[in-house]
Amino acid sequence: MADNTSKLDSLKILLGVSGGIAAYKAVALASKLTGAGSTVKTVTTASACELIRPKSFEAVTGQQVYTNLWNGPEEYEIGHVSLAEWAEIIVLAPATANIIGKIANGICDDLLSTMLCAGWNKKTLIAPAMNNNMWENPAVQQNIQKLKEGGAELVGPATGRLACGTEAIGRMAEPEDIVKAIKSLASK
Repeated sequence: MADNTSKLDSLKILLGVSGGIAAYKAVALASKLTGAGSTVKTVTTASACELIRPKSFEAVTGQQVYTNLWNGPEEYEIGHVSLAEWAEIIVLAPATANIIGKIANGICDDLLSTMLCAGWNKKTLIAPAMNNNMWENPAVQQNIQKLKEGGAELVGPATGRLACGTEAIGRMAEPEDIVKAIKSLASK
């Protein structure tokens, strides 16, 4: 049987990062994936850029970070489509209630939500991260159910200390757990 690390070797992963405080963990995730041999391209929301700078992702992946719907990978390409087509797996970490609601309802108002809509048929892993009250909101749970029914897989959220100081469900899964989930998804 092949080594689990080999499941990540040469894998093309598109990492979507939305604006939750857990965005700092996404840099560690990108580093682990790149270290295991994956090529990681990152798409961030404007809110994510307020929390963690694109240069952090560029430093650990050696790849350009995409932040704007109007700046595609190449002048002649449609960025959100070409990025989705390039990817073998799409990982959304952290996935805020906002981006979950957008993709569950087909709202495309920034590069990340538009790319996720264009890549709906790709293997997709979502790592939710939000306050426990937001996670338990019936509308968020309905959106999660829609995404699952559409074929997306979830890792987390975990229970632990949240940004607000509360100990509850809503914490983004640790990068190591997300890597394990990516390996599992890659083998399907």
